[in-house]
Amino acid sequence: MIISVVCILTGILVYLFDPPNEREAIAPLVDQVELLTRVGQVAPRLVIVQQAAAGGEVETNLTAWLRDALTARGIPRDVIVSRKDDLALLSIPVDQGWIVTQIPDLPPAGGVFHLLLIWLALTTLGTMAVALFFANRMVKPLVLLERAIETVGADGVLPELAMTGPAEVRVAAGALNSLSSRLKSAMESRMRLVAAAGHDLRTPITRMRLRAEFVTDEEDRQMWLKDIDELEKIADSAILLVREDSGKSAPEPIRLDILVSDLVDELRTLSYDVTLTNSAAATALANRTGLSRAFRNLLINASTHGKRARVAVQSSAKDIVVVIDDDGPGIPPDLIGQVFEPFFRVDRARTKQFDGAGLGLTIAKEIVQRAGGSIKIQNGSPRGLIQTVTLPVTHSLPAEPH
Repeated sequence: MIISVVCILTGILVYLFDPPNEREAIAPLVDQVELLTRVGQVAPRLVIVQQAAAGGEVETNLTAWLRDALTARGIPRDVIVSRKDDLALLSIPVDQGWIVTQIPDLPPAGGVFHLLLIWLALTTLGTMAVALFFANRMVKPLVLLERAIETVGADGVLPELAMTGPAEVRVAAGALNSLSSRLKSAMESRMRLVAAAGHDLRTPITRMRLRAEFVTDEEDRQMWLKDIDELEKIADSAILLVREDSGKSAPEPIRLDILVSDLVDELRTLSYDVTLTNSAAATALANRTGLSRAFRNLLINASTHGKRARVAVQSSAKDIVVVIDDDGPGIPPDLIGQVFEPFFRVDRARTKQFDGAGLGLTIAKEIVQRAGGSIKIQNGSPRGLIQTVTLPVTHSLPAEPH
């Protein structure tokens, strides 16, 4: 924008002042040559005649144009235009020698447009340098924000940033640190609220269970006890979710193929229809107890809601991929984006048909993300659900696989 304005204003000034070009500027020189020649003839004492022409670099174009102009006027002369010590000199041949006189600087070769191009180039370079300097200062806070977002932990909290650098960066870092502090406080408050609610629910649930035992009608008593069991599972799952969210256990190398194989054997002894179809050796860095709980939740979810589950462990140079698919009805496309929400149920009317509080996938996602991985859930074709867990590979194997 600035360069465009400068170009327009320069063009307007050139148009208004209309500076002469080189050929037009020669006309006064022709008059000067004619005047000095006549003075040398009429009053030779008034001019200084030298034996040789002025030295220096000859201006070939100007010399040729001036000679042509003199010939056109009818006074041909082999004049010489030269430049010496940064001075423009005109040498006029006469009978006794040479008349040498200084002349004003003429427009440079290429005319005014050549100067205009140089001026615009310098303006462009200067404007770009200034613009890059200020753009760099303006972009630094955005770069800081981008880096901070990239380093957000699995708990959703921003790391504390150093308050150094230019004023803009320090202001941005301070704002991000303040945001991180408030976000962390809000998340801890939420976790405390969930934990307190789950803990405090246990007392009235226990009282309700005791009272339900005194219900005389057997059918009503069993219905009460079943509802109370569901409430108790919801409270326990809420407390478990808080523990997983705030867990600080150190990660360790885990042979994921062995872990999944052990889980499959365990669930099969509990009458779950789970089959291990592929088991590639692979090692992940995670908390063993948490990762075991995550895959147990996913496998139970597939075998319970999908009738039967199949699991495959695949490995590449960078990632470990665990694919769990089932033969169930899948999830409606408009609801599949909500599967990781706490207490989510595909069909509320079928809630009582299956045990659990609807927190299995939520807890599994928390654990996998903390290990640096991700979970993707999609419908199979033509039916069923596919749960895909991706974890980064670690190349340090545990000495004794558990």
